[in-house]
Amino acid sequence: MKKIFSFALIMLGVAGNLLAQERTGKVSDGASNAGLPGVNITVQGTNTGTVTDVNGMYKISVASGSKLVFSFIGYSTNTQAVGASNSVNVQLFASNTELSEVVVSTGSRNVQRTVTDAAVPIDIIGASDLKMTGQTTFDKALQYTVPSFNTVNTPVNDATTLLDPWEIRNMGPSRTLVLINGKRKNLSSLLYVQFSPGRGETGVDISAIPQQAIKRVEILRDGASAQYGSDAIAGVMNIILKDRYEYTSLNFNTGVTSKGDGGMYGLALNGGGNFGSKGFINYTVDFSQQNSAVRSGIIHVPTEIATFGGSPGQDALITNYLKDYPTGGNINGTAETTAGKFLINFGVPIGNDNEFYGNGAMVVKRVSSFANYRTPYWRQDRGLLHSVTDNGGKNYLTAATLAFPTEDKVDLYKGYIGYVPTFEGELLDYNATLGLKGETNGWKHDGSLTIGGNTQSYTVDNTVNRSLGKSSPTRFKPGGYEFSHLVGNIDISKAVTDKIGIAFGVEARTEAYTIVAGDDASFNQEGSNSFPGINKLNAGVNKRFNLGAYFDVSYDISKNFLINGTVRTENYSDFGSKNVWKISSRYKLADDKVVLRGSVSTGFRAPTLHQIYAQSVQAAFAGGTIQLSGLFNNRSAQARALGIPNLKPELSTNISFGLGFNPTKNLSVTVDYYNIRVTDRIVYSSSINTDDKRLAIPTTDLGRILKGTSVGVNNFDLASVQFFINGIETVNSGIDYVISYRNVELGKGKLGISLAGNFVLDNSIIGNPTVPKAIADAGSSILNTQIRSLLTNSRPRYKSILSLNYALNKWNFNLANTLFGSTSFQDLDNGGDDMENIKAEFKPAIVSDLSVGYNFSKNVSFTANVNNLLNVLPMWDLIALNSKGESAINTPEKKALLRGFLGFSGRYDILGYNGSQFSQLGTMFNANLQIRF
Repeated sequence: MKKIFSFALIMLGVAGNLLAQERTGKVSDGASNAGLPGVNITVQGTNTGTVTDVNGMYKISVASGSKLVFSFIGYSTNTQAVGASNSVNVQLFASNTELSEVVVSTGSRNVQRTVTDAAVPIDIIGASDLKMTGQTTFDKALQYTVPSFNTVNTPVNDATTLLDPWEIRNMGPSRTLVLINGKRKNLSSLLYVQFSPGRGETGVDISAIPQQAIKRVEILRDGASAQYGSDAIAGVMNIILKDRYEYTSLNFNTGVTSKGDGGMYGLALNGGGNFGSKGFINYTVDFSQQNSAVRSGIIHVPTEIATFGGSPGQDALITNYLKDYPTGGNINGTAETTAGKFLINFGVPIGNDNEFYGNGAMVVKRVSSFANYRTPYWRQDRGLLHSVTDNGGKNYLTAATLAFPTEDKVDLYKGYIGYVPTFEGELLDYNATLGLKGETNGWKHDGSLTIGGNTQSYTVDNTVNRSLGKSSPTRFKPGGYEFSHLVGNIDISKAVTDKIGIAFGVEARTEAYTIVAGDDASFNQEGSNSFPGINKLNAGVNKRFNLGAYFDVSYDISKNFLINGTVRTENYSDFGSKNVWKISSRYKLADDKVVLRGSVSTGFRAPTLHQIYAQSVQAAFAGGTIQLSGLFNNRSAQARALGIPNLKPELSTNISFGLGFNPTKNLSVTVDYYNIRVTDRIVYSSSINTDDKRLAIPTTDLGRILKGTSVGVNNFDLASVQFFINGIETVNSGIDYVISYRNVELGKGKLGISLAGNFVLDNSIIGNPTVPKAIADAGSSILNTQIRSLLTNSRPRYKSILSLNYALNKWNFNLANTLFGSTSFQDLDNGGDDMENIKAEFKPAIVSDLSVGYNFSKNVSFTANVNNLLNVLPMWDLIALNSKGESAINTPEKKALLRGFLGFSGRYDILGYNGSQFSQLGTMFNANLQIRF
């Protein structure tokens, strides 16, 4: 009987397949009747699916009685039953509720409106937009998609290889709030302290988010502290995950630079399933390997002699060594990175009006990079760590106790060519949300609980702690950092009438920041060379709690005139309460083809736990030697001795107004002005020192701290001290514009044109910084020229992206041209007093990216990308600011010497030690093969 039953089932399956027949049709826009390319079509309850071509046409094999599901971003999903006809034509209509899952889009916590109706500027970036950039990580894809978004990798920055700082509107990574499906994402545990853009900040590690899991990204370019709380001064980025299952995709990625290094290999799987009419589960697994790309500069001998020389013998050693090793053995460039990423998103309907939902992600990452090569004329760790193997100065060198062949420094390098410390970092980043949302009697409710965390641990190898002599190990564990949060949200909204909507809610959040001590050898006295460890006295767990509540009301005064207002109050356990508000409005003209909009708001940013409690000793290159600098937190005895107050929140005032113009379905233009004024802005101070420390018994508090004779944890001399302080007031203003023209008939295909840009009108520090008396008495300042230039000139003054996308049958071509404006730096530590009168300026440049895609079938597609098609490299030069500056660079020799000081004698002449506008690696080739099943 069982055999008969099984045979019947098989025959039914065969019959079903035989009944399946090819259906064709067209999917068009319900308003314009134009064909819609890229619409996803699936057979309900199966893995069978396809997408429409450039004209909105499709083919699919399906049996009568089945149902086809048509879905497209920005449109309501349409489900059609398949009858006897072989043709199934469908119209999709733009949906006012399709984006309702993304409360950020309106800048209001009320019921969702379309982007056209929004009172604030919004960028919506689809998964295909990110893919066409050819960039391997999410943050770099945004760099070439959003004009006001900037990030770049910088060389030899140790822990920063785990996270490249990014920012929107030159406001730093900590002033943009990041959400995952509308819920707050945890910060990184890393506090960025290098002399590069983003210094003194921390932010979300968005590079950890797998691109294959992203449905779209929405960026609200307006202050939103009243709606979302701290960190939303520059705006909000909401990352929407893929939800309803459409097909399983397997992506193979590979790439390499034009020089043959920096190889990249990746494998990503996205899949899932649907259950019931609304239930779904969607998951992504992503593995990637990025090899290092080396771009070491040739060392400028006169600068190296000026830095390390001083005697005929030493000068001869430098000259002879650099003849044999022109790069000084440096291995500067991008790090080697291995990453594994897992993400899941699900929704379970409960009855007709409620849903239990959740998502979770975990990322593990390992990086490996190199410190500056320790040449024998710079640092001689005799008998502790050296090599007798000549491999171009680029080999890993091993510990040894061999005697040098001679004491003559001129010949020393013949038996000792130096060594290069390595840095290894391991990262774990995770987040998860569970919630219940629904509607009861017109009241929409959403309650959720979110956890998240970021852990980093470090290892330095092939180096020594000179203070320990021959007992020094050569591998150290210098410690690490951890950050975690737990967030609870309840949000309620209701359309009271057809004109009035209200929303209110509460958020409770706990945060914990942990400083993990290194092993004893890593921090004892001088500490491990290149990356001193974290002292046990600085380690610990630091926590705080905050509670916030908001109330939001929107009023449609007429069909065209909207006004929205929000108030919020928050209380933090470590500094008290803050109250903020926002008012926004928009007015529609000419049958909704013209939209005028504007907003005014106040905001705040709480100091991060990192900025409040971080305390450590760092090693940095200055004046030709490795010098130790101490970071003392604001609650330390050292800070109290110097009169440094406890940190308090930053306060902001945001003003924006703009115009939206939509004369046709395919043409849209937006122009928006913004002005962000921040008072009590938190800055990481300059390296502060005083000549008083050179006295046997210093006479000032600053001198005693540097000498190591003051209160505190340091028992050795420091070259300088640093700390965080609410020290400055800044203003950032500019103009954003976006012009988009779609579906232009060109031959047998369709062309899309997009021009988007950001132009900075003002990015300046207002007035003079607040300098504590003890520091002023010692003749120092918290904000030198170097730090000022990082805050005001280190990001492009303008940036525009012109994209041309052409779809023809199975082909898709995309050419993007990104114009980067100039940036500049002034580096006092390496340039001396002359840098007050000179700046290093990166010149404007255009980077072109080409993407070519081909669909072999409905299930197999291939995309090839050439990033930086013309191999444009960042170029910089010295610019005189006055007559003194002109005198300092009026001969090629003088100019070369100062240029050498800025790039560590030319080691970073290609890379730019402080960073640049875009990648320094030149042309890169990437390819993607996608298989659907």
